[in-house]
Amino acid sequence: MTDAHDATAPSHADRSHLADRSHLADRSHLAPADRPTVSFELFPPATNDGERRLVGTLHALEQARPDFVSVTYGASGRTRVTTRRLVSQILHTTSLTPIAHLTCVDTSRAETVAIVEEFLDAGVRSFLALRGDPPAGQVDWHPHPQGLHTAAELVELLRAVEAERCARSQAQVVRGLVKPLSVAVAAFPRGNHATGGTRADDVRALLTKQHAGADFAITQIFFDAPSYLALVAEARTAGVTIPIIPGILPATDPDRLTRVGHLAGVDPPQDLLDRLSAVDDPEARHRTGVAATADLVEAVLAGGAPGIHVYTFNQHRPALDLLAATHLGGVPRPRS
Repeated sequence: MTDAHDATAPSHADRSHLADRSHLADRSHLAPADRPTVSFELFPPATNDGERRLVGTLHALEQARPDFVSVTYGASGRTRVTTRRLVSQILHTTSLTPIAHLTCVDTSRAETVAIVEEFLDAGVRSFLALRGDPPAGQVDWHPHPQGLHTAAELVELLRAVEAERCARSQAQVVRGLVKPLSVAVAAFPRGNHATGGTRADDVRALLTKQHAGADFAITQIFFDAPSYLALVAEARTAGVTIPIIPGILPATDPDRLTRVGHLAGVDPPQDLLDRLSAVDDPEARHRTGVAATADLVEAVLAGGAPGIHVYTFNQHRPALDLLAATHLGGVPRPRS
């Protein structure tokens, strides 16, 4: 649940202790084109209370003027309706640019085409194409008998649906030229735990996704910069040229770090967990977690990362405090 401090966006004064870190880079002088990108991940809330809190989160995150926000899509498409509703809400009530997650799980090709058409008809022009995790209670991943097997196939389908729409309508051609379809994919700094794959396996998969038409990649969480930098180096050697954005989880909640790390197969460093657990005061623990995450962000940006994608869990305070600590707050983005 969102804590009481998430009810309103922290003021600049509230974040002054986070931003005043002289060893971190000052990016205030950078031209807009040179500033790292900033983006956030959100998920469709499951309750009315969650929906009300998300309204405040959207308003707070909007003030940071991110390049985009992504909206998750549950296993077996269980959040299909709520994902589309949230994406539509973002499109029509905020200045944010949404990216809709989409998976191959438990859906035929025809059903997937219909889902893509629904999103496109709603005005969505950006997708994150994922193979997806098995539904709850199912250990192994099995494709639908008439469905897609890989994220690369989903990328190809998205491109094919857009091409078909343009073939049917010159108006759609114009809309596609004004707002081109963009497709993102996932990358895994330590290999895909869900498939048992290694980093080398993921690099090969990433190259296949690029050939299928992917525009950029967002990584799964990681806790050490070398994992991300090694992935990028190996991918570039293999011929992957698309941008690879590091996915960052603010380390403000040790229980969440452990839980998410377990699901992703990426254990958080024990020394980080010990540092967080040793602090009794919630505010001091929050500052410790933000500072540790800021160091990680600085390391990947120094290594050439194009920006950061922050996993918010629908809480804006850790994300915005991280931006303040790394001088990434208020990043301008082009207006469409």
